[in-house]
Amino acid sequence: MGTSLGFHIAFAVLGVGIPLLMSVAEGLALWRHDATWMLLARRWARAFGILFAVGAVSGTVLSFELGLLWPSFMAFSGSIIGLPFSAEGFAFFLEAIFLGLYLYGWDRLPPVGHWLTSIPIALSGAASALFVVMANAWMNSPAGFRLGADGQLLSVDPLAAALNPSTATEDPHMLVSAYVVTGFLVAAVYAAGMLRGRDDAAHRRGLASGMAMGLLALGLAGYTGDASARFLYQGQPIKFAAMEGVYRTQRGAPITIGGIASDSQHRILYGIEIPGALSWLAAFDLNAPVRGLDSFPAGDRPSTEVVHLSFDSMVGLGTLLGLLSLTFWVLVLWRRSLPRGRRLL
Repeated sequence: MGTSLGFHIAFAVLGVGIPLLMSVAEGLALWRHDATWMLLARRWARAFGILFAVGAVSGTVLSFELGLLWPSFMAFSGSIIGLPFSAEGFAFFLEAIFLGLYLYGWDRLPPVGHWLTSIPIALSGAASALFVVMANAWMNSPAGFRLGADGQLLSVDPLAAALNPSTATEDPHMLVSAYVVTGFLVAAVYAAGMLRGRDDAAHRRGLASGMAMGLLALGLAGYTGDASARFLYQGQPIKFAAMEGVYRTQRGAPITIGGIASDSQHRILYGIEIPGALSWLAAFDLNAPVRGLDSFPAGDRPSTEVVHLSFDSMVGLGTLLGLLSLTFWVLVLWRRSLPRGRRLL
């Protein structure tokens, strides 16, 4: 399941972000009568067609795995989280219909009419991500159902299940993260082309487009990620403790940057501690209490070694990408042209 998800999500996030770039590029081409923007729109459309096909197949594999690998879970939760899964299916087919019109309508539809077909693709791609993440959010904050004394479902409120407490933070963070991935991957493709001597208008605009999307989306990802972590502090304190490497309950908890979590020693090794920073980030109070893993039963604790490393890797990569994008745009403003330094590219 992990392998399938890891493969699928790479195509899924690009399926969310590339249609937006594609639509913007064609819109600019029509507005400015610019052949370069139109060339980029056509190239991105071809790439998206391939990514969409692979993502559709790998997503179908996941839908089968839900029933084959987790039959008891799906038997219990199917009626609860069926609404967002069904809505995701509608969004997917809407995207597929308009993608067909878009790919085969270049020379058959009026220019503006053709561009208009790209808008439902971008919107339905984003909607698919939002709907499917609602199901993941429900697993973090189960809601919208009532159990009897024997553990059987008595009543279900699918809308309350879809709009569970975790949805408000998970959905926006996942969506903007998809745009982060798309922006920097597109920028990397054109940077690689420029390193090979293709310093033409298409490569320069492709690089600038990707870096612009990456910078804007990364700022939103930082904001939504901070909100998500603050929600976990209240709603899922054991997850918060594991990802931050907090082994003992304390006030004025420090934030630990880097380091290796040791479950056997109940501490973070080789990390850099900033006193009181975690309490302040979690509750805007330097002396706020933070529950540690010691306040939960041993059998309920996740592997901090894995969770802390994963969380630090995410934050570290996001920080490095942010510094990269800021450096890039500072150089653009300073030199009034795109930077072409080999090391930066």
